[in-house]
Amino acid sequence: MKHIRNYLLVGLIVTGGLFTSCGDDDAPAAENEEEVIDLVTLTFTPQGGGTPVVAKAEGPGGINFEYDVINLDINTTYDLSIMVENSEEGENITEEIEEEDDEHMFFFSFTEDIFSDPAGNGNVDNRSDDINYNDQDADGNPVGLATTWTTAGTSSSNGDFQVILKHQPDGIKTATSTSTDGESDIELTWTININD
Repeated sequence: MKHIRNYLLVGLIVTGGLFTSCGDDDAPAAENEEEVIDLVTLTFTPQGGGTPVVAKAEGPGGINFEYDVINLDINTTYDLSIMVENSEEGENITEEIEEEDDEHMFFFSFTEDIFSDPAGNGNVDNRSDDINYNDQDADGNPVGLATTWTTAGTSSSNGDFQVILKHQPDGIKTATSTSTDGESDIELTWTININD
């Protein structure tokens, strides 16, 4: 009986040592952790001079975004630049998009004919629809951090302006890849007013 108790005691000590040696310190580090995007800034700069129009979307933790309203003038051409950030960590994710531009593409959707150029409603539903991209990756495919927009010129109007950033790695991004290919890093929709 004494031997059985000794064996049980040794077994408990060895088992206890096994359980205490496996802690959080031994857990493998998370790989390819997704970036948290909590701030996206659109800057519409009028060609030929004028005050830039800045519209932000902010969502602490990357959720529940609050949006500024985009107010543009009729019959005006704007250069749009997009800045993407993780403001909580002080990270400028725009730089990462530029470095990995062969894996990223912005798609745009907007209320029908709110712009005269590009006309239509954007390229979210149809990749071949016109968007005036001003930046390309090394393969000549559009990126979308820089674009040009001309507002309609007849009367004031309002609607929606959607921006989708797709992550399309490993050859997914091509001359024909669409907004349904890859993972969405952001899908944000602003209210837009075109004013007299």
